[in-house]
Amino acid sequence: MAMDELPIGRRVAYWRLRRNLSQQVFADRLGKSKSWVDKVERGVRRLDKFSVLHDIAEVLQIDAQMLMGKEPSRRPDSVNCVDQVEVEEIRSSLECYDSISPFLNVISEPPLPVVELEKSVNHAWATFQHVRYGTLARLLPRLISDAQAADRAYRGSQEEHKAASLLAQVYMISSSALRKLGEHELCWLAADRAINVSQRAGDPLLTGLASMRVANALRSLGRHQPALELNVAVANQLAPADDLNPDRLSVFGILLLQGAMAAAHLGDNAGVKELLDQAEETAKVLGKDDNRYWTCFGPTNVQLHRAAAAVEMGEGKLATEIHKRIDMTKFDVMLTERRATHLVDQARGYTQYGDMDGATTALLEAHSIAPSEVLCRPLAHEVAQAIVRRSRGAAPQPIAELVEQMGTAA
Repeated sequence: MAMDELPIGRRVAYWRLRRNLSQQVFADRLGKSKSWVDKVERGVRRLDKFSVLHDIAEVLQIDAQMLMGKEPSRRPDSVNCVDQVEVEEIRSSLECYDSISPFLNVISEPPLPVVELEKSVNHAWATFQHVRYGTLARLLPRLISDAQAADRAYRGSQEEHKAASLLAQVYMISSSALRKLGEHELCWLAADRAINVSQRAGDPLLTGLASMRVANALRSLGRHQPALELNVAVANQLAPADDLNPDRLSVFGILLLQGAMAAAHLGDNAGVKELLDQAEETAKVLGKDDNRYWTCFGPTNVQLHRAAAAVEMGEGKLATEIHKRIDMTKFDVMLTERRATHLVDQARGYTQYGDMDGATTALLEAHSIAPSEVLCRPLAHEVAQAIVRRSRGAAPQPIAELVEQMGTAA
């Protein structure tokens, strides 16, 4: 049964359970009895006062309209963005020092076998790269806790490096997702955790990727110069020389691309060109687009970053020209996150030189590919709002509808 078809008491129960509240705790926060809550959820007691509905919605941290079953009908069922409660659950897991410190004697359940944990981590990577941010947010708190417990339990064993690698990956996934969602301080915390743990995993490439997440977090916080310096320094450490291992090439290449993005924020045209050209040469050696070490690095991704860097420097027309030169047969088979992010960048580029029709088309195409990339990202919200503001007369109806969806999905 769809959510909007459920009785209101069942909807209250659904959101109470999603918030991990017992009936007693929920009742205490409302100033009601447990019996009152039970009767509401079973439909024995009616909820006919808006003031009571408002109090319930406030405790559950949702819009009162959602309790009346109106929210799901106003956005696609496939889209479920991250709310503040879920962000706080991720924060709690990241800040759980008793789980990550070997100096605290914590009694816990036996850790997951490394093989099982690896399956969960691979699933989380796929969930992120296929732009299912709401699903990922609900996976991460438990996954962080499981990975922390495994890392702690397997120290000194044959599984020590593998467990550390998996925990570092979980932190990197968390950092990347939180950055997308505009949670920049928390993004930095997860990235900092990743770089520390990755050094224990004994994998320089993993440490390189964790360093890149720290640099991306710095960019999100407006610290573009240290982000550039960190990406370039780590790339120099991992420069392939005569080592043409595809994994090393991919990590080296993605560091160059992220360095180029930091340089673009600084308006460093020469630095952007140098880093992108070096990345392009690396991609030619690699020969194809690949997702080694979850980088999605290759010739096509270099072109996507050329366009993105142009947008960051305010050269929207150049960005759209670069887009026209991309081999769309290769673009169409890239990971969902890469394609949708590029289209959002293209929409930004179009707005820079006043082509609102082009911006509308690009943003709607991004939405069709990956609704969460548009409905859940603050950056995409800014683009949609810019289109509405700058459209002569009434904004295109699809964009007006999209802006309304953004308000209900966030």
